[in-house]
Amino acid sequence: MSAATAGSASDDPIAIICGAGALPFAVAESVMKRRRPVVLFALRGWTDPERVRAYPHYWAALGQFGWFCRMARTEGCREVVFIGSVARPRLWRMRPDATTLRLLPRVWRHYRGGDDYLLSGIGKIFEEHGFRLVGIPEIAPEILMPAGPLGRHRPSEQDERDIAKGLLLLSAMSPFDVGQAAVVADQRVLAIEAAEGTDGMLSRIARLRQDRKIEPGVGRGVLVKAAKRGQDRRLDLPSIGPQTIELSAKAGLAGIAVSTGSVILAEAQRLPQAADRACLFVVGMPEEPPEK
Repeated sequence: MSAATAGSASDDPIAIICGAGALPFAVAESVMKRRRPVVLFALRGWTDPERVRAYPHYWAALGQFGWFCRMARTEGCREVVFIGSVARPRLWRMRPDATTLRLLPRVWRHYRGGDDYLLSGIGKIFEEHGFRLVGIPEIAPEILMPAGPLGRHRPSEQDERDIAKGLLLLSAMSPFDVGQAAVVADQRVLAIEAAEGTDGMLSRIARLRQDRKIEPGVGRGVLVKAAKRGQDRRLDLPSIGPQTIELSAKAGLAGIAVSTGSVILAEAQRLPQAADRACLFVVGMPEEPPEK
């Protein structure tokens, strides 16, 4: 009996399709601690080649869906997780294999929407080819943001009002499938995450302070991050890491607030110390924004 048919799917290796950053490796470690094997499918040009070497892996290119299906089935993988950042590729720069070519008209239709719409469409294609798409809440819940603060700093009453406004804003924007983060200071919305991502947005806030377009002092304003309302929680959950804290400090913010259970912590063990060094609060808030 082959690995693909023996036992339950939870006993089989899980295929981790890896983008950039530390998150793919945090997920791999979490899964392996549960005594479940992993196979990494590392995307060329995105995944860190030095770190990939520590795990069973293949190097993949965008557009090699047919190849992926063959390799994953050979390894006995029936479940797949997507993790790590990847910029939306231009279709004409991909080198699709025969299977992907047949699917391109369908993929193109999903390109004409937001990231959640695109990823959900791709996820359905994987499932139609016999794979079960799984998310971080299911396979690595310990790397999700818990309730309450990380580190010793706490939000002030003004910060809490800014957090509440940020959560309401992100909830209201959810139907438009745009960014998952915003910066609010003194009840004023300073920035909303767009195609530049959270890091780019924070760098924009730093430039605005430097140019005195907004209050130049430090310790004002909150970065708020939350998953989109109604989002498929198996795909594209927001994340924060030590770099988020560093850039928030450079942007002069008071702290970071993220929704509990739906924001991934990159290098989670480093975050409390990083927050304390930067004199920022990092706090997990209930997912549902408070009523006005």
